[in-house]
Amino acid sequence: MIKRLVVTGYKQHELGIFDDKNPGIRIIKKTLEDRLRVFLDEGLEWVILSGQLGVETWAAEVVLDLKDEFPQLQYAILTPFVDQEKKWNESKQEKYQMILELADFHRSLTNRPYEAPWQFIEKSKFFLRNSDAMLIVYDEETDGSPKFTKRDAEAYAETHDYKVFTITADDLRIAAEEEQMNEWD
Repeated sequence: MIKRLVVTGYKQHELGIFDDKNPGIRIIKKTLEDRLRVFLDEGLEWVILSGQLGVETWAAEVVLDLKDEFPQLQYAILTPFVDQEKKWNESKQEKYQMILELADFHRSLTNRPYEAPWQFIEKSKFFLRNSDAMLIVYDEETDGSPKFTKRDAEAYAETHDYKVFTITADDLRIAAEEEQMNEWD
């Protein structure tokens, strides 16, 4: 049973998404919602995020939308370092602050500002040790930061009772086609 699920994936800019009006966001969020609903039906209680812009902040928004229907659902934002939003623009910082304020739990894992990549490595280790599975938006054809997280999760799953689920570009394409079909009906 999956009670604690890490959700991660591409950062916004890795997908070429630079504003909140991009129609791709709606497709990603719908796909995340569909997957989360399956996990919720099987007993999901916590979604764990590091709060990075992109898939993770969209996942937080999806969780917030699902809380009306699934009041037991909670989410945690566990950042790899303090003030990760420090260099983001004002509107992104505001959105991030809202997601932090509404989180059921929030903490920085290192309690220090960014120093070096070891903080991301420690975050990954912590997430793997403290969750049952990972849902990652990643496609082998499109390189990006999730590659390392997926590699680490798959290696961990080889020696632990851990599951890694992937949302690929094909999954998103199918979701977009389904949405288009629904609009035509």
